[in-house]
Amino acid sequence: MAASGPVAMDGGDDKGGLRAAFGGLTTRGRSFLAAGIAAAVCAYVLGQGDLLRVGLLLAVLPLVSVTVLHRTRYRVTGTRRLAPSRVPAGSEARVHLRMDNVSRLPTGLLMLQDRVPYVLGPRPRFVLDRVEAGGRREVSYRVRSDLRGRYPLGPLQLRLSDPFGMCELTRSFSAYDTLVVVPHTEPLPPVPLAGESSGYGEGRQRSLALAGDDDVIPRGYRYGDDLRRVHWRSTARYGELMVRREEQPQRARCTVLLDTRRTAYRGAGPDSAFEWAVSGAASALVHMLERGFAVRLLTDAGNAVPGEGEGGFAGATQATADAAGLMMDTLAEIGHSDGGGLARAHDVLRGGGEGLLIAFLGDLDEEQTGMAARMRQRSGGAVAFVLDSAAWVNGESPATREAAEHRLRLLREAGWTVVPVEPGARLAELWQLAGRHGAVTGSGGAAGPAGFGSWS
Repeated sequence: MAASGPVAMDGGDDKGGLRAAFGGLTTRGRSFLAAGIAAAVCAYVLGQGDLLRVGLLLAVLPLVSVTVLHRTRYRVTGTRRLAPSRVPAGSEARVHLRMDNVSRLPTGLLMLQDRVPYVLGPRPRFVLDRVEAGGRREVSYRVRSDLRGRYPLGPLQLRLSDPFGMCELTRSFSAYDTLVVVPHTEPLPPVPLAGESSGYGEGRQRSLALAGDDDVIPRGYRYGDDLRRVHWRSTARYGELMVRREEQPQRARCTVLLDTRRTAYRGAGPDSAFEWAVSGAASALVHMLERGFAVRLLTDAGNAVPGEGEGGFAGATQATADAAGLMMDTLAEIGHSDGGGLARAHDVLRGGGEGLLIAFLGDLDEEQTGMAARMRQRSGGAVAFVLDSAAWVNGESPATREAAEHRLRLLREAGWTVVPVEPGARLAELWQLAGRHGAVTGSGGAAGPAGFGSWS
């Protein structure tokens, strides 16, 4: 939920000057002014005193309206609140607007308008009745987008009108808010995962940081530490309360690799192969964080979206919601990369110790297939969701299918669990299928790492 700070608006602000106020004359006001001038000229030519008075009245009325409206002194504050400020693609958010008259004078008729991008829907407009001194008016509208991204809302605009409709002046607030539309995510079923036994959650593996009292590596006392762990010898030595480092949990790691190469995808729009891959990566990130893994988002360009942990992973000290929010905000704006290959991602994964690797890959040629196959050797377990974007656009031909099967076979031989993604497939079903197959092969003799095995 986000809110723009109240912004004062003064109807008598001279910023635009009196010239700008005359620019706000409506069609009625301009017509009255033109008719008055024409009547006055005719009266002067014809020597008609009564017609002159009528012409002066017609011409003076819009001029008086402009002057009065320009010098009107009241202050209006506006507040915008989004509920929520981050929504999945295809979901609605409600925008609440509140106008407060903080002056001592009642306002006239106010026309309120909020500026929104066209992808969120039509521009909302409201007519507010006379607001008494110290009064308040509240309105709301809904926005929705099928396309992920960051969309600015605002600034608010108020149109002030005189009682005769001769003049309208527009005043704008300066504050605006941002609506973040993140990729749609699917809840994924729990399946056996490679590396889970060494992480948090159902399986845990701990390493002792000390072998005896003489090998203690103490650290400073932190609020909440058990007083029974206080190491008095170190406390006396350092002059501050020290506690023993006993068991240190080893957090299982997972890297989610998203292929964003422009050459790897065809088509565009919410139903394109690229948007499916982005949504799939978002679903996997959220699921793995919920399972207690330290997660990192990696792209083909080698850009990692880190948490606060070591090596770019969302560390144990970072809240799951914060880590998920950071990565989802990144996925909301991610686009195609101009890089031609997966070499940079391969270099990031070169160090090893990456734990589980989950990849969402687009079209692969022979070179990129070989690069992806070498990534598998540096991971404790690997599953690849491979999209053939040609099938998503024009359907699959026998020739392209044969070439795709050959490349998928190379990945399987390298130890990947390969899941081909058909147009419109649901990730939850593919996820469960991959996990089930990995568990079955894991119990046999030809398996890869525990959890996700080699799918042939």
